[in-house]
Amino acid sequence: MQAVKVYGLKRCSTCVKARKWLDKRAIDYTFIDYRDEAVAPDTVLTWASTLGWKALINRASTSWRALSDEQKEVSTDAQWLALIAEHPTLVKRPILVHEGTVDVGFSEARYVEIFG
Repeated sequence: MQAVKVYGLKRCSTCVKARKWLDKRAIDYTFIDYRDEAVAPDTVLTWASTLGWKALINRASTSWRALSDEQKEVSTDAQWLALIAEHPTLVKRPILVHEGTVDVGFSEARYVEIFG
C-alpha cells in the first residue's frame, strides 16, 4: 500500500477530525503542516490538475477575504502558485493523497469509501 499523506494545518479543526479518524482506525499516514513546510509547486500543480483551482482554494476563508481585488484576479498556474506560496492557508484542507488519488476536505463517508 502506498503511503498516505495528509496536508493541512495542525490546529485546523477539520484536519484534527481527519487525523483522529485515521488514528482510530490505525491507518498509517504522514501529516504535513503546509504552514511549517512549504509544499512543492509540482505537488500543488498535481492537486490543481486533479481537483481544479476552484475546488482547491477556500474562497470562504478569512485569508481569501483579506486579499486585494487584484490578488483575487489570478488566472494562470504561475499566479496561483505564487499566491499560495505567499498565503498557504488559502488551500482547502485537509488534502488527502492516497494511491494516486487526491481528495480535499474531510467527510467520514468519503474516508470510509477510500479506506474501507
